[in-house]
Amino acid sequence: MRIGITGATGFIGGHLASLAHAQGHAVVAYSRGTRAVPAADECLQLPSMAPHELPETPLDALVHLSGESLMGLWTQKKRELIWNSRVDFTEALVAHLSTWKTENRPKVLVCASGAGFYGNSGAKAVDESSPQGQGFLADVCAGWEMAAHLAENLGLRVITLRTGMVLGRDGGAFPLLRRVFSSGLGGRLGSGQQWMSWIHIDDAVHLILKAITTETVSGPVNLCTPEPVTNAEFTQKLAAALHRPAFFHAPAFALKLLLRGMADEMLLSGQRAIPRIATELGYRFAHPDLSSALKALV
Repeated sequence: MRIGITGATGFIGGHLASLAHAQGHAVVAYSRGTRAVPAADECLQLPSMAPHELPETPLDALVHLSGESLMGLWTQKKRELIWNSRVDFTEALVAHLSTWKTENRPKVLVCASGAGFYGNSGAKAVDESSPQGQGFLADVCAGWEMAAHLAENLGLRVITLRTGMVLGRDGGAFPLLRRVFSSGLGGRLGSGQQWMSWIHIDDAVHLILKAITTETVSGPVNLCTPEPVTNAEFTQKLAAALHRPAFFHAPAFALKLLLRGMADEMLLSGQRAIPRIATELGYRFAHPDLSSALKALV
């Protein structure tokens, strides 16, 4: 297959490009900058004034992974950037695909989303059939997915990736967490009872490719392992993997004071998401449990 990737220089995009290339697929990397993607067969730079206007080239699949970082203070301006870079950008990208020659359009669009779609699910397990939750992130994810599904009007199969925390040595949250815990400054956040959906980067990109190449897969796919953990469990297992104590505790009131809405939705609440679609596909996780995943990373 000929697979296009937006955000190909990013953490997930780079790993996906490498795996796709290793499996014999041709990779077309779309990027705003000039940074090379070693695994790409072709690198195309996005127009600076209209980055949604992907240069036209024949594709079998397009994986759309780019978006404004969720980290930082959620000021009104930050919220607008998060929304515009996901929902509005994806709407514009799909509209631009309609201008491509029919024979060049991808047959499948894979669009990033997030487990935040489910809001704060508490201890209740949620899968791809569960309804949208409440909160800003839930609204963003729902709008993002609706924008991606507009591509169905062009005859594309659409997959949306409800991604949990992706763990890898070279990107995502893990490098920062490793530095903090290695310094003996790690600890639970708030009560520690909030659930965390997570996945090892190797499983994440293998599952994305499996979804692309399985023609019966469409709609939401939970990109997470079958064994979510609470924040307290995550803290204990990461500290154990690094052979460091984790005595520190970040009180909920302090996180809310410092980080405003981001703390409530990203740090103090969570989702106990279950990958039903991956299970139905018979996908075998290389790192299904957190202890083995952290051991591999450390």
